[in-house]
Amino acid sequence: MTLPISAQTDSMRLGYRQASQRHRLAFLIIGSVLLALVLADLVSGPSGMSLADIWKTLLAGPWGADRMNAIILWQLRMPQTIMGIVVGACLGLAGLKMQTILDNPLASPFTLGFSAAAGFGAAIAIMFGGVLMIPLSIATPLIAFVMTLAACGMVYVVAMLRGASAGLLVLAGIAVMFFFQSLQALLQFLASPEVLQQIVFWLFGSLLKASWSGVAVAGTIFLVCFPIAMVDSWKLTVLRLGDANASSLGLSVESVRRRSFVLIALLTAAAVSFVGTIGFIGLIAPHMARALVGEDHRLTLPLSALSGAVLVVAASVIGKVISPAGALPVGIVTAIAGVPVLFALIINRSGGQKR
Repeated sequence: MTLPISAQTDSMRLGYRQASQRHRLAFLIIGSVLLALVLADLVSGPSGMSLADIWKTLLAGPWGADRMNAIILWQLRMPQTIMGIVVGACLGLAGLKMQTILDNPLASPFTLGFSAAAGFGAAIAIMFGGVLMIPLSIATPLIAFVMTLAACGMVYVVAMLRGASAGLLVLAGIAVMFFFQSLQALLQFLASPEVLQQIVFWLFGSLLKASWSGVAVAGTIFLVCFPIAMVDSWKLTVLRLGDANASSLGLSVESVRRRSFVLIALLTAAAVSFVGTIGFIGLIAPHMARALVGEDHRLTLPLSALSGAVLVVAASVIGKVISPAGALPVGIVTAIAGVPVLFALIINRSGGQKR
């Protein structure tokens, strides 16, 4: 028996209100977890500052009476924690867009070779920083950023010439990744033991490299890219229906892919240029967001960014707990924790295809 139209309308309204409440609860939970992890990250460290000390130093500001605590919090811990939030947000947002435009739930920002290009740029800066006459703290992120954009340009040219299909982008990205990895390996082979050690440490991915200037640059890039990504939120949601269905609805699929591709490159460059390679965040954060709010990109985009921030800050806390004297690089923690999650995603996807 068919329900009256008024009853159907009331049922739809009730369902919408319940879904909205669940979505608000999801944002509240993720935001609360992030806040708790930020406090834990600020408290963690070899100096042994308590939560009360952290609170007093925060209220006193960077020029508080207790100079030692002020330096530890405002010059060391705070930039690292905020950079963790920014890097996680960049990778989470880039990861969701990457999985959407490639229609591949196992894609990540590093699929197109951007991290390999950044690693090559960092290796150049570390090896030839003296010749460039630029401080290493500036040269390393700068050249890493430039090389990431160069990789973006290479893939983008292929997309312009041959069409921005998902398969072509993946193939071009794999070619670019192997190209920059081979150049990176060549520099490592030619480097002295001291320089090689610096290159390898950069590739680990560590928030210990964070500074306020890096936070400002990476944060600005994220704040510019995020509203642009949100403008395309409905188009990205439609793209999840498949290229044919999206095109039949009037969506310019290749245009959306190219625009998203440029944003992914900028976000990934902002993330990896300052702290090195941090893997699996762009892979896992989108799945967390989809599990909580579904495929509506108006919700999934911001929640994926928040989830990425949670994962990076959590990895920072875990690294400090495991190695209090010298924090374990975040990239190592995310790699170790990300592998079983990746296997779970692959098994779950394979099981879904069999059914």
